Amino acid sequence: MSTKKPSLVILAAGMASRYGGNKQTESFGPSGETIMEYSIYDAIKAGFGKVIFIIREEFAEAFKAAIEPKLAGKIELDYVYQSPERFSGGREIPAERVKPFGTQHALLCTKEALDGPFAVINADDFYGLEAFELAYAFLTTDVADGKYASLGYELKNTLSDNGSVTRGEISTNESGNVTGIIERKSIFKREGKAITEEGDTEKELPLDTKVSMNFFCFTPAFVNWSEGEYGKFLDANLTTDLKAEFLIPEVADICINSGNGEIKMIPTKAKWFGVTFKEDAPVVKEELKKLVAEGAYPENLWA
Repeated sequence: MSTKKPSLVILAAGMASRYGGNKQTESFGPSGETIMEYSIYDAIKAGFGKVIFIIREEFAEAFKAAIEPKLAGKIELDYVYQSPERFSGGREIPAERVKPFGTQHALLCTKEALDGPFAVINADDFYGLEAFELAYAFLTTDVADGKYASLGYELKNTLSDNGSVTRGEISTNESGNVTGIIERKSIFKREGKAITEEGDTEKELPLDTKVSMNFFCFTPAFVNWSEGEYGKFLDANLTTDLKAEFLIPEVADICINSGNGEIKMIPTKAKWFGVTFKEDAPVVKEELKKLVAEGAYPENLWA
């Protein structure tokens, strides 16, 4: 049990290749808010004490100029930079490697900034207040080194009408602990069903399947342990797969199955939405408009 207020780590260094723009800083709310501002607003409401942004150094100045005037004095802010050279252990990064090394590498880049239990989320996903309240409760009562959690969303609430998405399919045991996370890299809607591609074949997934949306609760011990796994990942992929990524759900799966920790699945019915594709943007704006009209959020989050 920790008495320190947990931190919120926000993954905002991705290149958004499918989206075709910098969705981390795009306006979606009625007063120009980004999606992640709603997460920060909910995290403050739930009790989190600090936000750590993982960004690319080349757009740090613009990022800070967009976010700091709104958040100054409301919550402690910190920044870390993800770049291919970090934690490479002296290995030479191929010049052709443009894409960042994935979400767990981004998390590894926070190693020096972490000072206690934390939750990690994507910048471009809307998670809902309930999810942050559940995460805060876990991080202030149950979390320990080797005892972590994943928020589990219902698959039907996380699909896009505009193309395939990647989701971590969660399996659990009778105690509610995660037994595995399978990273499904192509799930799409067809005639009201969720279909995933496995090689050349297709498989239907139940709509109530619990999936990871990269909302996890950890202690710094998980990040420290993952550094060794990152070395193995680089040795296996650095020169053979220029698009390989070191992803949080896959590393969490290794953690469980190697006996280095357990991960509790915390189910939430909180409404999720996000922007994988440019065509998702109008839907997100409309959803946020509805939530403001219902009184869930003010017209201007920081007024």
